[in-house]
Amino acid sequence: MSKQKTEEKTVIRLIDTDLDGTLPVIRAIRAIKGIGFTMSKAIVYAAKLNPNKKLMELSEEELKRLEDCILNPKKYRIPSYLLNRRRDPFEGKDYHLVGQDVEIKMKEDIKREIALGTYRGWRHKLGQPVRGQKTRSHFRTGRTVGVVRKKEGK
Repeated sequence: MSKQKTEEKTVIRLIDTDLDGTLPVIRAIRAIKGIGFTMSKAIVYAAKLNPNKKLMELSEEELKRLEDCILNPKKYRIPSYLLNRRRDPFEGKDYHLVGQDVEIKMKEDIKREIALGTYRGWRHKLGQPVRGQKTRSHFRTGRTVGVVRKKEGK
């Protein structure tokens, strides 16, 4: 007779992201795009979870509460200064985007800047640094920067 082993979930899927279940909750949810260090702390405490508990040790109810808190942070009274999309240019509301929504909105914003013809839009279009960085030694792709020496004996 074979014994059935109870397998613990070491990979947990939340918001279209595979998370490592062996990590503490506060560290594991940072793998979701759009959630950083401070936001993960705020989410875990707002969802009333033990931050040091491993993700795989959470019950189904706790996982649902965690996912709801990630998707609706305002419902759990997470302050607006922690949200990653404040004063949306179209609606003027505060949002927190996670997962693929972050990338989609970022691409839309860049397209809008390019269409408006702003300085930032032009920099994006030309592939140059947008936030004022120097370009003398960085952002050169495909070439070596430096002095080219003559071959000896010629």
